[in-house]
Amino acid sequence: MHQNEIVDKNAHILIVDDEASIRLTFEMFLAREGYGPITTAATIDEALAAIQAQEFDLIISDIVLEGARGTDLLRKIRKTGIQCPVVMITGFPNLDSASEAVRYGAFDYISKPVNKETLLRFVRQALLHWELEKEKKQLQKENEKYKRYLEAILSSVRDAIITIDNDMNIIQVNNTAKSWLGYDETSPPTNISSLPAEMGRTCLQDALQVLHDRREVREHQIECRKSDGNIRIISLNASPLQDGQDEFSGVVIVARDITMPEPSEKSGSRNHFHSYVDSSKAMQDVYKLIENVGQVDTAVLITGESGTGKELAAEALHAESPRRELPLIKVDCAAIPEDLLESELFGHKRGAFTGADRDRPGRLIQADRGTLFLDEIGDISPRMQLRLLRFLQEKTFTPVGQDTPIKVDVRVIAATNVNLLDKVRDGKFREDLYYRLKVMEINLPPLRARTDGIPILVHHFLSLFRDQLKRNINGISDQAMIALVGYSWPGNVRELSHVIERACVLCEGTTISLEHFPEEIRSPQSLPQKNLAEFQTDIPPNTQENSQFQTPLTASAYPTYISEKDELIDALRRARGNKSKAARILSIDRSTLYRKMQRQGMQPDDFK
Repeated sequence: MHQNEIVDKNAHILIVDDEASIRLTFEMFLAREGYGPITTAATIDEALAAIQAQEFDLIISDIVLEGARGTDLLRKIRKTGIQCPVVMITGFPNLDSASEAVRYGAFDYISKPVNKETLLRFVRQALLHWELEKEKKQLQKENEKYKRYLEAILSSVRDAIITIDNDMNIIQVNNTAKSWLGYDETSPPTNISSLPAEMGRTCLQDALQVLHDRREVREHQIECRKSDGNIRIISLNASPLQDGQDEFSGVVIVARDITMPEPSEKSGSRNHFHSYVDSSKAMQDVYKLIENVGQVDTAVLITGESGTGKELAAEALHAESPRRELPLIKVDCAAIPEDLLESELFGHKRGAFTGADRDRPGRLIQADRGTLFLDEIGDISPRMQLRLLRFLQEKTFTPVGQDTPIKVDVRVIAATNVNLLDKVRDGKFREDLYYRLKVMEINLPPLRARTDGIPILVHHFLSLFRDQLKRNINGISDQAMIALVGYSWPGNVRELSHVIERACVLCEGTTISLEHFPEEIRSPQSLPQKNLAEFQTDIPPNTQENSQFQTPLTASAYPTYISEKDELIDALRRARGNKSKAARILSIDRSTLYRKMQRQGMQPDDFK
């Protein structure tokens, strides 16, 4: 021990001796030196009682006590688990007594007579030793606590973590890594070269490269088969393991599961329903309604804004119906010119009109015993409205150019993105046909009214386009998801699909971020109030009627007002002048298209 080492003199010392003069002398020597508090005992029983009452930093005991031996006290002290140093005082020093004292854990022993300097020297040494022991134990305790803390972290982390030393020996494998590797706890591998499966082979290659180059191996993706047979996509990253002095001591490998996540299903809800992907509360109600209505063999009218999935609803209704094994025939009423729609739907006989060089069965014949889906029913002409009404009433029709009626068994499902009731009031749609079609109605809420279902839709489209475009994309940033949920989606699910596809095209890394979105989604800006009011008149009337799905629209929902004329021109050119098709491209009603064209000074015949 170094003499300049400072001893804490606030040490609690117990002196045990059956001679009162020795107890008093030792107590006086120590007190004058500044030690204390000091307790004395004349017998083993008194000493044990004192030890039970309080803790001591040092015990000084005579080896010969009245009726007992000091070593008996030492033995009993150690049985209690007390570890403080014990200095024995002996008047007859010999090898046996010394070895016995040491065997029972004595720090040292002093031969009588004991002078002041000897006593203080031994006390100082014993207390220094005790302080070092306490520091060592405290450090061990902290190290154990820190080790348990690190082990808890490693066990809790969802990433797989493997550490190895310079000789490729495995130092640590956390629970996730053990699970992915199929780790055998009964005979765990000790060297990384013995890790099993594709992940084990890749870890070995990465570790060898890091040990050779002393540089990080940046993340790369591998496919690993899980115990259930499904594929897990894992991103691996290997880095040099260095201490605080930058000394190279091995490799740490981190593996992350980047398999495209599926948001967890909420209690009592469905993430998927036929071709729908949506877990929102609003769509749960739609799913139940489709299930119930599908079983009833009656006409159904599907309403909702463009892009909300009306065709998917028709497919789901057919799949839920007793006609599911028979054809579902679809007719896009807005895409077929008015003069051809009658022939398309009812069929025609050879020679019925110019160009009719053969008999042609219509869609009604094709749908016999199955389902006929009439999309955009609000665009059909008054003549077609009348013919359709007669068919719904009589279940018979007459092909163009034929005199004999034909009877078929067809369930009719119609869809529209306009408010047919307003058209009825305006005299543009037959009231009797409206109520024939609307025996049951299914209204699809706009995407802005079911934002809680956006995340699962985003992951669905992300997985879809990632695979189609062969992009190494495994996720989307939180900020990007927040922006998608906060956007008003005037084009609904169709627009969301296009936005995610565009982001997958633009993304060169592994994560989609805000920069991959159009400006109106990244940083929506308000339009002047006068323009906002003008746009709100173009909201499809059915969203105003069905207020349970209505949320306030902001100007950011219509971010392209400045280039409205260019958009109209582009849509009309793409549709080759067909106004109905152009309206569908723009996700608006045909009447809205005409109003926009009139506002921009465009003539209906400009693009014929």
